[in-house]
Parts: sequence; C-alpha cells; structure tokens
Amino acid sequence: MTSQILYLVPGDPAQVLLGEMATQAQIQQLHRELHLNRGPLVRFGTYVWNAVHGDLGRSYRTDRPVTTEIGDAFPETLELALTAWVLASVLGTVIGVFAASRPNTLLDGVLTTLSVIGLSVPVFWLGILLIYLFANLLHLFPTGGTGGIRHLVLPAITLASPSLGIVARFVRDGMIEAMQEDYVRTARAKGVRPWAVLFKHGLRNAILPAITMMGIQMGQLLSGSVLTETVFAWPGVGRLLVNAIGYRDLLLIQGIVLVLATVFVLVNLAVDIAYAIVNPRVQYR
Repeated sequence: MTSQILYLVPGDPAQVLLGEMATQAQIQQLHRELHLNRGPLVRFGTYVWNAVHGDLGRSYRTDRPVTTEIGDAFPETLELALTAWVLASVLGTVIGVFAASRPNTLLDGVLTTLSVIGLSVPVFWLGILLIYLFANLLHLFPTGGTGGIRHLVLPAITLASPSLGIVARFVRDGMIEAMQEDYVRTARAKGVRPWAVLFKHGLRNAILPAITMMGIQMGQLLSGSVLTETVFAWPGVGRLLVNAIGYRDLLLIQGIVLVLATVFVLVNLAVDIAYAIVNPRVQYR
C-alpha cells in the first residue's frame, strides 16, 4: 500500500535527481534506468518478490543498496531509542511510585501534572526549547549531531518525554490499586516497614502491567524518532527517512517503512513472551 501511495504524491524522482535544467530525454532515460516507466502493479509485484529475497532495491540518490543505507543509520537510532527507553522506564517508575505513595496530595498532583505535560508537549517543540535553554543560553550541551554522551542527553530526554509520562501513569494507577489489596493490609498489620510494603508488595505486583507498556514504548521509540532526529540532526533512520522523502527516494522510503514496521512487530512479540516469563500465571494457548 505504501509503495503505491508514494507514486501518487506530486513530484518526479527523476526530475528531483537531475535538477531543473534536465531535458525531457534525460528524464525519460532515467525513468527507464530506475524502472519508473513500468506500471504500478508490475513495480509492486517486483518489489515484493525482491523484498522476500532480501533485496530492497537501491537508493535513487546514492545508488547504494537500501539495506546498506538503513544498516548504516540503524545503530544510531538504536542507541538513541535504548537510552530514551531506559530513561523513560526508570524515571517513569520512580515518579509513579512516589506519586502513588502519597495519593491525592500535593506531591501526587505535581508529579501527575509533570507526567501529563511530558506526554502532551510535542517533541519537536520540546527539542527546540531544550536546545535554546541548555545549548544556546547555558552552553551545557551541543545543539545536535553525534560524538559522545553530551550529544545524546538532549535528544534522549526529548524522545523519552512522552513515554515517561505514559509509564508514570501506568505505574501510579497500578500502585494505588495494589496498595488497597488485602496482602498489603496484612503486611502493614505485621509491622513491615513502609518502604518494604511499597516496593516489595506494591511495586512488585503493580509493575507487571507496566512491563507490557514499557515494551510497547520501545517499539514506538524505534519507529517514532523521526522528529527528534530531525531537530537534533541525529544521523539515524528517522532523519534518513526525512531526507529520502525530500529527494523522492521511493525505494529507500519503502525500505525504511518496512524495516521499522518489522522491528515494531518483533519488539511487541518479545514483550508478550517476556510478560509470560515474568508472570507465570499468564499462559498463551
């Protein structure tokens, strides 16, 4: 479906590659070389057949294999997504636990409000704001690119912000529900220390539903880093996709979408398997 929709978007890849001064003969010649003169069904069938055999075609712009282009950029996206995922999971869990420890209090209200703000603020606006504050004004971090941990801080915070809010809300709601169970009341009656009740009895049971959400967020972070990578000039798959759209590099766009969709499905499958391992009461039939 994606491959067919892309051909309906205004613009000619051959015209973009050759420039405005190209003659009609040159454009038609490039059409034949790129197989753009074939019908949509023929192009689609050829693409599917080649993709099944591991061939996603060659980039129109660089003439390199699409798999090579994606392979060069994917480690950068993986590094950013993993960092953001760890940040969102750890901080989201901590915020959720502290909010649930004092439900319906000022602390709970402040932490819940912060998580909602993180979930609601557009990542491109947050990224620009962080660059302005911490790069331009305070000069603590670079404005973009790669090169070390300092380059990773701002884009990781930006990418993690929505996921952090989701995880915090899941953990908080699960903790509040768990702290009302009979086994928690029994533990308190036995004189168990409050921190032990909170973490050993409350968090241990409340974290299971949040694990599924954390896994889903990992898939979304890998496939949804387009805006963050663009704002911070991060050389990952997301920025590669934006550049491919600008150059009308159709095969590269199709390859990136296919790879990201496959990664998302595999991550969610791994989450389901991990959930069954963590919670033996869950059985898949």
